[in-house]
Amino acid sequence: MNQSRSRYRYKIQKKTVLSALIFCLFTSLPHNKIHAQKEDLSVADKWMAYTDNENALYHHFAAQAHQFLENRNQQISSLATRDDWLQRQKHVRKTLRKIIGQFPERSPLNPQVVGIIKKPGFRVEKLIYESMPNFYVTAALFVPDNLTGKAPAIIYCSGHTKDGFRAAAYQRVILNLVKKGFIVLAFDPFGQGERGQYYDPETGESRIGGPTLEHSYPGAQCFISGHSAAYYMIWDGIRAVDYLLSRAEVDANRIGITGRSGGGTQSAYIAAFDSRIYAAAPECYITNFSRLLQSIGPQDAEQNFFQGLAHGIDHADLLEVRAPKPTLMITTTRDFFSIQGARETAAEVGKAFAAFGEKHNFSMVEDDDRHTSTQKNREAMYAFFQRHLNVPGDSADYEIEILHPDELQITRTGQISTSLNGETVFSLNRKKSIAAINEQKKSKQKSLQNTEIIAERARQLSGFIEPKNEPEAVFTGRYKRPGYFVEKYFIPGEGDYIIPFLLMKPEKIKNPAVVIYLHPAGKSAAAAPGREMEWFVKKGFAVLAPDLIGLGEMGPGKFKGDAYNFKVGRASFNIWFAGMQIGRSIVAVRAGDVVRIVNFLQKKRTVDGSQIFAVARGNLCPVLQHAAVFEKSIKKIALIEPLISYKSLVLNQYYKPEFIHASVAGSLPHYDLAELTSCLAPRNLLMINATDQMGEPANSDMHKKEFSPLFSAYAATGSTDKFNFFENIPDEELKQALSQWLD
Repeated sequence: MNQSRSRYRYKIQKKTVLSALIFCLFTSLPHNKIHAQKEDLSVADKWMAYTDNENALYHHFAAQAHQFLENRNQQISSLATRDDWLQRQKHVRKTLRKIIGQFPERSPLNPQVVGIIKKPGFRVEKLIYESMPNFYVTAALFVPDNLTGKAPAIIYCSGHTKDGFRAAAYQRVILNLVKKGFIVLAFDPFGQGERGQYYDPETGESRIGGPTLEHSYPGAQCFISGHSAAYYMIWDGIRAVDYLLSRAEVDANRIGITGRSGGGTQSAYIAAFDSRIYAAAPECYITNFSRLLQSIGPQDAEQNFFQGLAHGIDHADLLEVRAPKPTLMITTTRDFFSIQGARETAAEVGKAFAAFGEKHNFSMVEDDDRHTSTQKNREAMYAFFQRHLNVPGDSADYEIEILHPDELQITRTGQISTSLNGETVFSLNRKKSIAAINEQKKSKQKSLQNTEIIAERARQLSGFIEPKNEPEAVFTGRYKRPGYFVEKYFIPGEGDYIIPFLLMKPEKIKNPAVVIYLHPAGKSAAAAPGREMEWFVKKGFAVLAPDLIGLGEMGPGKFKGDAYNFKVGRASFNIWFAGMQIGRSIVAVRAGDVVRIVNFLQKKRTVDGSQIFAVARGNLCPVLQHAAVFEKSIKKIALIEPLISYKSLVLNQYYKPEFIHASVAGSLPHYDLAELTSCLAPRNLLMINATDQMGEPANSDMHKKEFSPLFSAYAATGSTDKFNFFENIPDEELKQALSQWLD
């Protein structure tokens, strides 16, 4: 490779190489024709102590979450008086504002009644309002006939159904409330009803999946930016209150809110943030995080506040912050939201209401059923609102004539995106992210000259924990191959789990240098005779390949109720959300374990612990980028098909979901991958075939833009010859680049 080609030895090949070919780049190497024994490269699969290794990542995050919850429980147990609870409410309100973020200034709602349906005893006004400029909310206002004065109004929040409030189960509740004299405002949450965020007009379906993915897919982008999808749902609800109060028929002092499932989430959130809501009745949602973590785990994006558990926020806080305003918990005993957790939360919330001398204002009703609406629970909810919003009458649940969903279509095409071309959660978060990035640019220009500042940002935001104890390895077996040995070990990880790994050592080389090999498919992906690991060994290096937590023997886990199971590795949004809740990232946990591996190698007498190199592929490149910044003993770093930036995940509408496990919540605008990697200068760095957010080859313009901090850092340290990167190179040149990197 001739350095005169480019200052950075940067070479562009015009032909494109398929990603799959890159991952199999060494398959053309000759395989051993005779392989005497069938090998089992698992390390701990027969150890009874580690039979649940595949769920280790989730258990690790859950164990840390329980520590935060125990701290919260200790604080709650000390509260006794009304003044104690007033202070707690003040603290919770401040914390909720911090983790949700500052809401925007109220802009004109610009409400439009685009149609009216007349029915016996009531009318339905088809409504569109803007909770933020050009962020349209489709809704329907159900108004009883013959109102004699200002009437109470209830906001109805829909659960996870494609049709939004038009679903028959939700209409039954809405129309029963209307029949009893309540005005009801029902609105579509984003991603549901007529507010599809990824609507495909050709198929009439979402391009990414159902309502849960319509929430979590943009929600993950929000978290990377340090925000929450809940921000948008809560603000939509607050603006719904604003609209109700603009109506002459509505009594401002008698506002209620309810909703089931995802609607239970929304109604609990909105009531916690908006003091104008007098009575709240969330259904089939409230439990507590202790039981949630023990059962189904954290769910889709809007049900998770940014670092909420790290800030000590639990479900009970959403109700206690309202005390002593009337509140009803509606539950079922066989719900996937734990009934035990619901009962424990009710006991805690009851103490808060008792301290205010208003114990009668809080109650819980439960029925023996699944995650569904029951007659008993509906009638308890009607009675609750009738009592507290002063609407006497019969609380019986009546059979109702349901409106056909077509009758309740609000926009011309049935979707905001094709009727009004409004903003989406993605587009709004993109604008916020760009503004925040630009705001930080001036301060970054100075701090980028200080690698310690960048590294510290990455430590804090990723949740990296420095390993403290020297790992003690457990040896579990060895295979002899022609010219080298394959040894099997495990060492303790960050928590109550292990790091299984293979160590390949040349037979006739004493104390060889070591290559740590990180593959997203695990330690065995390139371990067969004739594959990548053997290629390194035959060049005279020892090779250590681990199954990092969540991969190989240590994953991917069986996550119940997950929003998404990736085809590659079945990684989940929800496990990533669990880490985000406690201020940790999967990247940081894995990076810490890579440092543990380095510590092991430095103590290993049969290898040269002073000469440690590392190669990472695909989704594990950010792990190595973080680990190598935190651990300077890694002398050389090679990244094959690295994600070009976290920014690319946030500023583009579509991305490959598996990249989420490689990202750090809250990283933007504080640091990005190129800025972090610039801390490696002047160490030897090789980057090959970087990809964009879709896993496609990044183009030259992206390289120049995103790698600017790297160019600057290596130029400033006079080490431009040690930074080499290549775009779209074929496998034979990739082997050449790796050979020169090793020399």
